[in-house]
Amino acid sequence: MKHSKRTRCWDEEKNTNSQKRRRSPSSERDYKCYKSHRTADSNCLDYKSMHERDGNNRRYVEEYRNDFSDVDDHRHHHRDYEKTYCHRHSKSSGRSRRSSHKRKHKKHGPSHHSHSKSHRRKRSKNIEDDEEGHLICQSGDVLRARYEIVSTLGEGAFGKVVECIDHHMREMHVAIKIVKSVGRYREAARSEIQVLERLNALDPDSTYRCVQMLEWFDHRGHVCIVFELLGLSTYDFIKENSFLPFRIELIRKMAYQICQSINFLHHNKLTHTDLKPENILFVESDYVIKYNGKMRQDECTLKNTDIKVVDFGSATYDNEHHSTLVSTRHYRAPEVILALGWSQPCDVWSIGCILIEYYLGFTVFQTHDSKEHLAMMERILGPLPVHMIKKSRKQYFDRDQLDWDEHSSAGRYVKRRCKPLKEFMHCHDKDHETLFDLIRRMLEYDPANRITLDEALEHPFFDALKNTLN
Repeated sequence: MKHSKRTRCWDEEKNTNSQKRRRSPSSERDYKCYKSHRTADSNCLDYKSMHERDGNNRRYVEEYRNDFSDVDDHRHHHRDYEKTYCHRHSKSSGRSRRSSHKRKHKKHGPSHHSHSKSHRRKRSKNIEDDEEGHLICQSGDVLRARYEIVSTLGEGAFGKVVECIDHHMREMHVAIKIVKSVGRYREAARSEIQVLERLNALDPDSTYRCVQMLEWFDHRGHVCIVFELLGLSTYDFIKENSFLPFRIELIRKMAYQICQSINFLHHNKLTHTDLKPENILFVESDYVIKYNGKMRQDECTLKNTDIKVVDFGSATYDNEHHSTLVSTRHYRAPEVILALGWSQPCDVWSIGCILIEYYLGFTVFQTHDSKEHLAMMERILGPLPVHMIKKSRKQYFDRDQLDWDEHSSAGRYVKRRCKPLKEFMHCHDKDHETLFDLIRRMLEYDPANRITLDEALEHPFFDALKNTLN
C-alpha cells in the first residue's frame, strides 16, 4: 500500500501568498463516501493497554536524553506552520507497508556551500538542496555519522521526514524531520523544539501521548528533529482501509486518548491549533484482515489502539501572539473563520470534527471557501448566533444572516452533501446517542459555551470505557 500525502487549502485570501499547509481536493473524499456505514461492535478491547508503555522504548528515550544532554539550547519564538509525520510501515502482508519515493534529483554534490544573494529570499543555499530548499538525500545516506536513511516517509512545505537506522543506539529505527533551509521554516522548527522540550520534560513517560523528541541537530543548514518512530496516521489508516469508518468502540478509545492529550496541553497554557486525523498517529499500525460480511469486503482491524499527537509547529502559548488564521480548513472553528479571536476551545471544535470523520469515514466540511464553510455549519448545526455575527467584521452576512443562495450551484452542493447532525447517525442505540451528544457539545458555535476537555472526559460516552477498567 502506497504511503499517502494529504494537504488542505487555506482561505483564498491567504492561499496565494502563503507557504503554509495546503490541501488539494480529493476525489476519494467525494460524496460517494456516504455509502460507507458501519454498525457498532459489541466487543470492547481491554483499555488498560492505553496506559502501558513498552519498557524498552522508555529506556531508549531516557538513554537519548542522557546521551544528548549537552545539545545547544536554541530558543526562538516565531511561529509558522508545518507538518510532522512519524510513520512506521511494516513489510509483511496484512500490515501497513513502507512506501518508496522515486528520486527526481541529481546525486549529491560536494559538501561545500554556495551562497546566493537575493533581496527577496535571504538564505544560504547549499548545493545539496533542491530549488525549494529540501535536502537532497536518498536511501543509504548517513546524517551526523550515525543516522542511516532507510526511506522517505513524507514531504511537505516544511521539508521532509525520513526513516533512519540509528547506528549509535542498538540499530533502532527513528523518524527524522529534515526542515527546509529557509528562514521561516527554520524558525518554526526552533519553536517546535522549544514546545517539545517543555512537553517532554513535563511528561517524560509520555503518559499524555505527545510525540517524543529524542534530540535535534543542524545538518548543513537544515534543522533536523529526531522523533520516536510511530505508525500510520489515523487518516492514512482510514484511506488504506478503503475509507471504512472506525467502529464505535475504537472511536471511544481514540477519543478518550485525544481528549487526555490535548487537555494536558490546555492545562499547560498551550493550544495545538492544528488538530486533524493526519496529526493523530497510531503507536503501531499493524492490523489483521478480516472479511466483513455486511460490507462484503475485507476490513483491517488494528492490533493496538494506542495513539499519539504530533505536529507542534503551530502550538501557541496563551501569552504569545495569536495569529488571526489557524487550523487546517476542514477542522477550523467558527470563531477563527469570523476573526473573533481564539483560544483552547478551537482545539475542542477540531476534535469534534475529527470524531465525526472517524464515525463516517469522510469529513463533513469538505470545502475551501469560508462562506460555504459557514453554510455547511448552518446546514448541519443550525443558524449561527446573532451575537457572533454582529461582532464579526467579515462580509459574509446581510441583516444578521448568512448571505447565502441555496439555489446556486454551491448552495445545491451544500444541501446535497450536508444534513442535520443527527441524520448522520447510523443507528440510535445508547452508544451512538451519547457519541453524537458529545460531538454536538464539541461543535457548539460559541466557544464560551463549548464543552471543555475536562468536562468531555466525564461525558457518558466514556462510561463504558471506564467500566472495563474497574
